[in-house]
Amino acid sequence: MKYVWIYLALVNVVGFFLMKHDKEQSRRSRWRVSERRLFTYAAVGGALGVWAGMLAFRHKTKHMSFVLGVPALAVVNAACLYLILARLADS
Repeated sequence: MKYVWIYLALVNVVGFFLMKHDKEQSRRSRWRVSERRLFTYAAVGGALGVWAGMLAFRHKTKHMSFVLGVPALAVVNAACLYLILARLADS
């Protein structure tokens, strides 16, 4: 169970800093982090980190796919976490 929490912490920290990095790159007109990569990190458990990065850096907040998609993925992440923890508790 400890490893689930470590994984979630890491993927959310990475998601948060990917949003920061992408925002910095956009200000400098440099190579950007792809939207696919941002959504991938959100989908594999990092939705809260990506969402926090959106709000903290005011980044991607005008893209409806992010405004609606990242919170929806946070709900999916929470449901999956519940199922995983319930399964681990039973074993």
